[in-house]
Amino acid sequence: MIAAFRYVLSHLVMTIYCAMRIIIAAALGERFRPGGTFDEMPRLYGRTLLRVNRIPVEVTGLDRVAGSRPCVYVTNHESWLDVLALMAVLPGSFRFVAKKEILYFPFIGWALRAGGQVVIDRKRLTHAIRAYEEAVPAIHGGLSAVVFVEGTRTRDGRLLPFKKGAFVLAIAAQVPVVPVCVQGGFGMLPRGRVTPRPGSMRVHLGEPIPTAGLDYDDRDRLMMRSREAIIAMGAAP
Repeated sequence: MIAAFRYVLSHLVMTIYCAMRIIIAAALGERFRPGGTFDEMPRLYGRTLLRVNRIPVEVTGLDRVAGSRPCVYVTNHESWLDVLALMAVLPGSFRFVAKKEILYFPFIGWALRAGGQVVIDRKRLTHAIRAYEEAVPAIHGGLSAVVFVEGTRTRDGRLLPFKKGAFVLAIAAQVPVVPVCVQGGFGMLPRGRVTPRPGSMRVHLGEPIPTAGLDYDDRDRLMMRSREAIIAMGAAP
C-alpha cells in the first residue's frame, strides 16, 4: 500500500514539475541545446521516479553509442516503465516518437508538444509519414529519435510485429539504427496494471546498424535485422 501510494504521488509531483519546467522554457523562447531544459527534464523525470520507487536499472552497451552522432533507437515495449528507464540511461539528446493520443493527457501532452517530441497519428498514414519526414531535420540538427517499434505495449511479454516508420526515418536521415532491448518491465508493470511489483530492469544497447547508402526499398531488410538483434539480446519472439 505504501509503495503504491509512493508510486502514484511521485508520478504526480514529477509530471507537474518537469512538464511545467519544459512549458515555461518553451514559452520563454529557449532553444534546443545539448544539456538544456529539454534534455535535462526528461532525464530528471526518469531517474527520479526510478530512484524514489526503488527500481534499479542495469544498462549494457553504452560504449557502443558513446560519443556517436545522432541515431534512431528502436526498442521493444514491455511496460510504461520502459519509458522511465530509457529516459534515465540513454546518452546525449533524444526525443521520443509518441502516439497522438498522449497529447490529450494534462501536463504530459503539453510538455510533449512544447519539448519537441515527435507525435504521430498511426491511424492516418499520411500524417505519420509527414511527422517522420519533419523529424529528419531535427536528427540532422543533433537529436536522436527513440521509437517503440511495436507501436504499443505487449500484452503477453512477446514481441509484436514491428512498424516500418522508424526504419524509413533512419534511412531518410542516413543515420544508424541502434537496437535496444528493455527487460523487466513486463513482470513489474504489465499492461492493465496500475502500480508496479518489486523488481529490476535491464537495458541492452546493441551494435549500431549503418544505413549509409540504403534507400526506401531496404526498409524491410533493416527492420528484420533490427528485430533479430533485439531477440538476440533477450526479447521473447
